Parts: sequence; structure tokens; C-alpha cells
Amino acid sequence: MESREIRKFCEIDATSELLLKTAIDRFGLSARAYDRILKVARIIADLEARQNIKPVHISEAIQYRSFDKNLV
Repeated sequence: MESREIRKFCEIDATSELLLKTAIDRFGLSARAYDRILKVARIIADLEARQNIKPVHISEAIQYRSFDKNLV
């Protein structure tokens, strides 16, 4: 999925955006990590048959990223 597609299919609300930006700042993650977290959140939302990505999906995706990189 390219950046253009990510923006189209992984739209998030203001609360989710704030949560994601806070995680990016706190853990010093890159723009690439931002996109990866969005893609994982999209998959989580899809598995729950949700059309929109919610903050809970962003949180779960951040946790997976944190465990992957031992950021916790």
C-alpha cells in the first residue's frame, strides 16, 4: 500500500491522530513507522468488521510496534 492509498483507506479521527502522534513523539518513531502503524490498525479494524479505524485499533497497533522494537 502506497502513501496515497494509506491516506485513502486508513483515515482516522482527531483522537486517533493525537494518540498516534503522541506515540511517534514518545518513542521517536519515523514517518515510515507512522504508516506501518496505520496499516496494522486498518487490518485490526478489518478483522473486527469495522469500516473506520478507532483509537482502540491504533492503540493495539502501537502495542504490536512497541513489542516488536522493545520500546516499552
